[in-house]
Amino acid sequence: MLTTNPYDDDKLREECGIFGVSATDGAAALVALGLHALQHRGQEAAGITTFDGHHFHTHRAMGHVAGNFDRDDVIRSLPGTVACGHVRYSTSGETALRNVQPLYAELSTGGFAVAHNGNISNAMRLRKELVRRGSIFQSTSDTETIIHLVATSNYRTLLDRFIDALKQVEGAYSLIVMTPEGMIACRDPLGIRPLVMGKLGDAIIFASETVALDVVGATFVRAVEPGELVIVQGSDVRSIRPFAPMAARPCIFEWVYFSRPDSIVGDHSVYSVRKAIGAQLAIESPVEADLVIPVPDSGTPAAIGYAQQSGIPFELGIIRSHYVGRTFISPGDKVRHLGVKLKHNANRALIKGKRVILVDDSIVRGTTSLKIVQMMREAGAAEVHMRIASPPTRHSCFYGVDTPERAKLLAAQHDLGGMTGFIHADSLAFISIDGLYKALGEAKRADIRPKYCDACFTGDYPTTLTDYDEGAEVDQFAMLAERVV
Repeated sequence: MLTTNPYDDDKLREECGIFGVSATDGAAALVALGLHALQHRGQEAAGITTFDGHHFHTHRAMGHVAGNFDRDDVIRSLPGTVACGHVRYSTSGETALRNVQPLYAELSTGGFAVAHNGNISNAMRLRKELVRRGSIFQSTSDTETIIHLVATSNYRTLLDRFIDALKQVEGAYSLIVMTPEGMIACRDPLGIRPLVMGKLGDAIIFASETVALDVVGATFVRAVEPGELVIVQGSDVRSIRPFAPMAARPCIFEWVYFSRPDSIVGDHSVYSVRKAIGAQLAIESPVEADLVIPVPDSGTPAAIGYAQQSGIPFELGIIRSHYVGRTFISPGDKVRHLGVKLKHNANRALIKGKRVILVDDSIVRGTTSLKIVQMMREAGAAEVHMRIASPPTRHSCFYGVDTPERAKLLAAQHDLGGMTGFIHADSLAFISIDGLYKALGEAKRADIRPKYCDACFTGDYPTTLTDYDEGAEVDQFAMLAERVV
């Protein structure tokens, strides 16, 4: 059967990345390049929609951007000077072409295409009401709810209809919308998911991360502010803020894991923050050892920071193959277990007889950490200590991250001693929540109105969760089997 590599099973997944460009020739090719830079945010499917002044054109496909959008015939089938694109990683449930974005519909005002990063946490309630009123859904995506809310709004102009729709949804969203009138980019009032704006000549560009601007040669202008709508019509760019001001709560996990290390998120270099996290972790949880080893690749910057702060040498004790995809053919459990080494292998000559500190970005189910500790012991390590560059993940995310239900989160089921025993390490330590905030330049986490969304660590959700009533989490996750982002 076709199975996912065990190392990939045990990571939190950012569900998508978005990229849009207005007022440039060859817009589709530019979007394809931008999506390449955002591939880490979604690896199951990709799509691009363009507008040529008269008609909308869409190509959506399962799989990576490469192989689907690096073909001349595909790009030629997407004419126009305005385009937006999406890379996707699904939550539970159906992985199907009908859920691949951008989603497109013909409304009374004309064509309407939307690319969404985030999660609408009252989508099930809204969908039920819309269906009762006669809406016919074509996908199982919560993003389609926005389209139906726009279509059924009683306001006259498309912009007012769109704002009316956004005022009915809760949760997290960064959106790029295309209409015959132009492009709209926006973030939810808390700014939970990222979105930035850049410029390339006369073209205005929107992207989930600054690295996508770098790749296409665009200049970073600024972040789209929480609760802001940026409207682009030809060369005219204007901004409106239709929501009541709120204290922003951007997702703190963007700095821990989701964003590429060469991105800038909220005025912070992701790479520098991860190094600072590692240094803080070394201060909080020192241990005598011979080597600091990153779990590649996401643990590398934090491991560098830990090594520099502790004075313990940094070494590549785990070698990653970059030529292995997310899946491999496995006829049975034995071969599936051996398949782990297709992607990561111990540097035995370096490890034998050494006391090693493994640094990783997070522990979710714990299965990856267990396998890596076992790999170190099989390679002859004298001691194996695990240090994690985020606090324990004890709560599910409802804002656009593929998180297992709490029953499958290791930290929700065990205390520190139990987790240490589960992964068979000599010691285990996580950075504290205050330490994580210190790495981002804050003195510590505020007890009232913290600066970031850290709900996966603290359970402090910044919005209401209509679809996830307390005590009904298991049932809600079962319902999510029919819903993806």
